[in-house]
Amino acid sequence: MNCEPLRRPAPGVSTLRVRWLGRVRYRDAWALQKGLWAYGSGDWLLLVEHNPVYTLGVRAKPEHVLVDPASVGAELERVDRGGDVTFHGPGQLVGYPVMAVPRGPGSSPTHVWRIEQLVIDTLDELGLHGAGRLDGYPGVWVDPSGPNPRKIAAVGVRVSRGRSMHGFALNVDPDMEMFTHIIPCGIADKPVTSLAAEGLRVDMRRVVEAATVVAERIWGAAQLDSQGVAWKVLPGEVAAFTAARSGPEVPVRMLDRRLAQAGVDPRGGLAVDERKPPWLRAQAHLGPDYRALRKTVRSLGLVTVCEEAGCPNIYECWADGTATFMINGERCTRACGFCLVDTAKPLPLDPGEPERVADAVSQLGLAHAVITCVARDDLDDGGASGFVATVEAVRRRSPGVALELLISDFKGDPEALNAVFAVRPEILNHNVETVPRLQRAVRPSASYARSLAVLARAKAAGLVTKSGLVLGMGETFEEVVSTLADLAGVGVDIVTAGQYLRPTAQHLPVARWWTPAEFAELARVGETLGIGHVEASPLTRSSYHARQAAARTTPQALEASGL
Repeated sequence: MNCEPLRRPAPGVSTLRVRWLGRVRYRDAWALQKGLWAYGSGDWLLLVEHNPVYTLGVRAKPEHVLVDPASVGAELERVDRGGDVTFHGPGQLVGYPVMAVPRGPGSSPTHVWRIEQLVIDTLDELGLHGAGRLDGYPGVWVDPSGPNPRKIAAVGVRVSRGRSMHGFALNVDPDMEMFTHIIPCGIADKPVTSLAAEGLRVDMRRVVEAATVVAERIWGAAQLDSQGVAWKVLPGEVAAFTAARSGPEVPVRMLDRRLAQAGVDPRGGLAVDERKPPWLRAQAHLGPDYRALRKTVRSLGLVTVCEEAGCPNIYECWADGTATFMINGERCTRACGFCLVDTAKPLPLDPGEPERVADAVSQLGLAHAVITCVARDDLDDGGASGFVATVEAVRRRSPGVALELLISDFKGDPEALNAVFAVRPEILNHNVETVPRLQRAVRPSASYARSLAVLARAKAAGLVTKSGLVLGMGETFEEVVSTLADLAGVGVDIVTAGQYLRPTAQHLPVARWWTPAEFAELARVGETLGIGHVEASPLTRSSYHARQAAARTTPQALEASGL
């Protein structure tokens, strides 16, 4: 049975936040959904592609998975949506509406109906007409009233406490062989199809654009907030950019290519030696407290991110007796476009490092200590054990100290994250660094969705969470506000935002200087969105005023800080 297209939008959705997140591992997308479901007060539509994965709903029969998923390069996840087993993978657009669903009889079926209608109308926009519903079978079907109905989109949702999770999976051009290893949705006698199999080859970007337009209409959004990671540049576009920049014989640096695909001209921006505005000229405070901390750091052979990252606040923070210790060595396995920390083959971990950090915290009498790390993708746990050992060592020596951990994403490994969460830091910090569009240029080895998922997991573990942004790399004010909304949506308690300062000519250019007034407005907007405290100023960095920010946010930190 093919229902008529929805003619009137659903009432009650003020701002619909659509996020194209690119390729996302299923476990990260699920953690992000759960965070938005638990802490978000708005409405999101997450659009992703997944790495190959089979998911089992609450009513799934294990025997409907016909092979060992690992044998065909896929993962297996048990989830809390309705339905049986389905496949997600590259070439498939997966949409997760995480939003308020009015309570009352029929509300859940109506929500499912709207999701199906979104897919039907999107297919119609793309040129595949006549898709619809099939009585007794959820999802969207091609030729539903004909002799050979074929399923083109699976639908499965969960509605609880008035909010929804999960959604739809539309087959654009996936590897259809992957469906032969399961009984899709538990339906053995009806085939699965895709846009490509129906003779319609459409670029994923076009599908996302069509789904976004339809979603705004389906849910009747008064305002659409649509953001996304940059699309990969096609070979022809790369060639055209190369020719326009420096002639076809000169190769484009990877950094330039990523900037171009994010809509930022690598030839633009401010010169490396351009004089900074007055508000970016940090004052040196070379008093006895600064010298004492430097002497302690040197004597113990420690590394601080204050020095390694060239932080402009080093004099102020060290004079105040505050430092951020960097563990797991000083060589990072990632090459972020804005960061001065050395990128090279890491050395083996130093087993004595945790005790030396504990010595420093004790000797300095710190009430609030910040510990961060280089990314160590070469290690099985991403360096999580280094955090655990350091926290345990510090607490043995200084049991009253409040600890703030600024962690990497550990590639989203749940075991590594849970090990760090289990030591119960007073603050768990993980930076998203920039807006979705610039992620691949700014931090190509990371993921916006994964970072939000890390923060969501930490919040679910009962921790006070914190994140940070570096501005001035080509983002707009509106994009930053959207990112603040996402951070608020997963329950982040503290956010920092500061001006990017280009370390060398090989790093990302500075697009512009943000003014103190703009930072002040961001702080106001972020706190209006529900973030407990936003520390925003030109010279703000992740650990700037960390003790004071914590004291404004958590009673425990307030007591420990003595403020």
